[in-house]
Amino acid sequence: MSAQWHSLVSRKLFLALQLARLAESQVQAPDREACLQGAIELALRSRQLLLVLIARYYQHKQASPQTLAELEQLIGDVPEIHELTELIHMPDSWWHHLDLLAASEHAPPRQQKTVSDDNIIAVSAAPGPDRSAASLQASLQAMKQLTGILGERHHEW
Repeated sequence: MSAQWHSLVSRKLFLALQLARLAESQVQAPDREACLQGAIELALRSRQLLLVLIARYYQHKQASPQTLAELEQLIGDVPEIHELTELIHMPDSWWHHLDLLAASEHAPPRQQKTVSDDNIIAVSAAPGPDRSAASLQASLQAMKQLTGILGERHHEW
């Protein structure tokens, strides 16, 4: 049964990658933004479904953990928990990147100060996570790779 969940996660990742690639070719800013936001939402959904998939690998057929802590409570101290915990604490990991994107997508943008001749000091880039299509694709590829590894590890005979 976990093969169906693996397939679901893989499909979501595939669609997110397609949207991220499509974002690069969009000329109009709203089209590019729609593709990026769609890819981000699918990536976040994929990550949550990955937790469900791992629960299914460990025979918890009705569980739907929403967080890594919930998954750990459910299945205990297993290699997947260690691997995901490492990813959470690595600032350049796909998990951390998705956390930053989730935080930026689920809150309104910070209000910018108005610029005038009296208060201009320096120019800086807008704070926040890297929302580029390339960085999103890199995170999605890393998720895809981990999903493949998990699939091989828990392959149903």
